[in-house]
Amino acid sequence: MAKIAVTLGDGEIIQVEKGTTLEELVKFLGKNGDPVIVAAQVNNQLKELTEPINEPATVKFFDITSDIGMGIYVRSLSFVFIRAAREVIPDSTAVTVEHSLAKGLYCEVRGKALTLELVKKIEKRMAEIIANDEPIEKRKVTKEEAVEIFKKDGQEDKVRMLKYLSKPRGDVYKLGWLYDFFYSYLVPSTGYLKRFALQFHLPGVIIRFPTKENPVELPEYIPQPKLAGIFYETERWAEIMEVDTIAALNDIIVNNQLGTLIRVNEALHEKKIAQIADEIFELKDRGNVILIAGPSSSGKTTFAQRLMIQLMVHGVRPVSISVDDYFVDRDQTPRDELGNLDFEALEAIDLELFNDHITRLIQGEEIEMPTFNFKTGNKEYLGKKLKIKPDQPIIIEGIHGLNEKLTYSIPKDHKFKIYISALTQLNIDNHNRIPTTDARKIRRIVRDNQFRGTDALGTIRHWPLVRRGEDKNIFPFQEEADIMFNSALVYELAVLKPFAEPLLKAISPEREEYLEAQRLLRLLSYVLPAGCDDVPSNSILREFIGQSCFAV
Repeated sequence: MAKIAVTLGDGEIIQVEKGTTLEELVKFLGKNGDPVIVAAQVNNQLKELTEPINEPATVKFFDITSDIGMGIYVRSLSFVFIRAAREVIPDSTAVTVEHSLAKGLYCEVRGKALTLELVKKIEKRMAEIIANDEPIEKRKVTKEEAVEIFKKDGQEDKVRMLKYLSKPRGDVYKLGWLYDFFYSYLVPSTGYLKRFALQFHLPGVIIRFPTKENPVELPEYIPQPKLAGIFYETERWAEIMEVDTIAALNDIIVNNQLGTLIRVNEALHEKKIAQIADEIFELKDRGNVILIAGPSSSGKTTFAQRLMIQLMVHGVRPVSISVDDYFVDRDQTPRDELGNLDFEALEAIDLELFNDHITRLIQGEEIEMPTFNFKTGNKEYLGKKLKIKPDQPIIIEGIHGLNEKLTYSIPKDHKFKIYISALTQLNIDNHNRIPTTDARKIRRIVRDNQFRGTDALGTIRHWPLVRRGEDKNIFPFQEEADIMFNSALVYELAVLKPFAEPLLKAISPEREEYLEAQRLLRLLSYVLPAGCDDVPSNSILREFIGQSCFAV
């Protein structure tokens, strides 16, 4: 058997037999331990472990401490859950993979009321399938064959989606008797998925799994009732608009009904913002400070502007203060574990000055506000004075808004905290969810190119640092919010696609970010493109695509 050279990620070159699979290579190298390797990059192309190596190649492995690896692990685990649930509850109409929740994946079994006993039975059946190390087979089929497979199994959501796919052939996966489709890769067999648990969460269940940070243990289960509530509200919005999958959105685009959908979706947003303003007004004797926080590309700036307008309807004249103007001088900025200046750390803010100014404003005093000079790295005083009336609330927007330490001098009952995030309400089909971080990433790629002179390569490269800051400074505090707002728009991927696709396609194969660009392109390939003429000028989406009526 002919030998070929394989260059490993650390630069070591080894000789292997032609046709050796990546899975066999992992075992040969003795890397089939923890954390579990689930895929590989071969000459800068993502490959499943079942792929053979037939020519000299550079190989880099992905375990579940990487975003790519964790995505494959969770996707494969959901496949096992879907089969186990259908075997335990054979009369269920559908198993749906909904969204992330409590460091897990929330799912529902429609047509059957779940109980703790049923959840335990599903968990036991999953454990049996995993212990048996059953193969997950990938099969190439024609579009017509796929339609027949899913029609026969009653998976009408996939039949509906397939009519919009242009490729004549594609891949389906088979686990035992069950066929399914997934928009990205899976592990070779169920034995890779040893660490999991199910958590009953009425009316569904949360699939629990390790984290990237600790790939060998399940994290502590911490309920997130407020986040769960906003997801439930999102489901009701989807029912109102009759759009729960990309196929449903595509139907609306083809039937020239997108304008109506946009108007209904935007009206739901406006109604929710008005309700938040009503609640703040009812608490006007308490709510001196309104704090708005959320992860990157949530649309915080536009939301704050629209909230101010709704408060003005009540005769309230809020003022806005930028936390950015209260940065400490550059030479006092803390550094992260890599030695880089950490502008997202709470300690990067002059907390003493910030709290002094807020408390003095509330008590009716006039202050001179600083302006931070980002070129010199110092605060400057340019004669910008501010004094407010007793009934004027102060709006503060920033990543630390939900953290009590930001406004430590203000009693908690004088603050109204709002958490905003783009919690995607649209999935590809019942089993393929669109992670909220992907929707936000696409928003940011478009915005950075439109307004910040940054290409998609730069945005994708910087994204891990953004996510690290969110995990540290935002997500731990989200349940502290008095109210949550979901800024996702059910139609937005269709409008963002014409902006994002050429930016992602511009990333060349030799770049490390190429794999992520290809994954996002694959996600966007399922949605039909749409124009932006019907998007109103005050829409949160305008913050990213341009022509907003607000100065964002």
